[in-house]
Amino acid sequence: MAASVLKDARRIVVKVGSSLVTNEGRGVDAEAIGNWCRQLALLAGEGRELVMVSSGAIAEGMKRLGWATRPKEIHELQAAAAVGQMGLAQMYETKLREQGMGSAQVLLTHADLADRERYLNARSTLLTLLQHRVLPVINENDTVVNDEIKFGDNDTLGALVANLVEADALVILTDQKGLYSADPRKDPNARFIDEAVAGTPELELMAGGAGSSLGRGGMITKILAAKRAAGSGASTVIAWGREPDVLLRLAAGEAIGSALLASTPKLAARKQWMADHLQLRGAVTVDAGAAIKLRDEGKSLLPIGVVEVQGDFHRGDVIAVRDPAGVELARGLTNYSSAEARLIARKPSFEFERVLSYAAEPELIHRDNMVLA
Repeated sequence: MAASVLKDARRIVVKVGSSLVTNEGRGVDAEAIGNWCRQLALLAGEGRELVMVSSGAIAEGMKRLGWATRPKEIHELQAAAAVGQMGLAQMYETKLREQGMGSAQVLLTHADLADRERYLNARSTLLTLLQHRVLPVINENDTVVNDEIKFGDNDTLGALVANLVEADALVILTDQKGLYSADPRKDPNARFIDEAVAGTPELELMAGGAGSSLGRGGMITKILAAKRAAGSGASTVIAWGREPDVLLRLAAGEAIGSALLASTPKLAARKQWMADHLQLRGAVTVDAGAAIKLRDEGKSLLPIGVVEVQGDFHRGDVIAVRDPAGVELARGLTNYSSAEARLIARKPSFEFERVLSYAAEPELIHRDNMVLA
């Protein structure tokens, strides 16, 4: 099972830590980033979809500003991030372009993923980039966040992005070979964990504190990230980032690092998440044809099939979908507000721009954001 985590994965999120990206703080490591970009391009050539979550902006900014130690003041950290983000983005753009791939910089905060509308906006943007074979390079938006909402060395961000794009696997590249039963630097009897179930309480007991002075993570944040990723059905591999061709070998089925496996299949996990965590804000009634497409064919809900809109809801809220008899067929995240839905109901997508003065998604609820009753 561990060896097949990436072998069978179509959509993969890769997270790299500060110490790897900046060569222990000496500045953006062109050779290392070039190596990862080469591997990502080869995997993309196989038809896989890749998202990179990269730390390193603050460390690169510190180097450019001539700071030897990481500052404690939040405004200084934000300034370092603003300076360092320029070099980080430029390096990924250069190295991916050398491999014939486009890149995009995406900066996220916790609030972007907690707010339903911004969640849908971020998701739509990332999925559109993947459709156009553009590799998103994501970092926390360190220039605007404060200490209370920081992700924590981007491990958590990697897991949240895996949830956001419904990734099959999360790869966390770090400066250690993987997970040990104790800190191998202090305990010679520390046992290497090659495979475990994500979310197992014992894993958190094994993890020590942060192992680097540059980042804010540590093995505990990686274990918690794996637990979070497993919530949407994505398994996680924690591996040494400087292992030769680590991503290619993992994708070929080689067992490298520690595999923390999701116990619930991806589709079942997402449906359970939507069923358990989302509060109903309104409803729409669909015609018989739309009801058949949803129930029997697993299609998305298009506004042309909507005959009535009930309630007051916003983009990203959860609404019910009911058949002509009033029976609930499904629930899902709506791409349009109730006011917009009333305007585009019974209309084909090519009329949306005329009615709304803009054109967004053709679906009222995409099938990936819907749970059938």
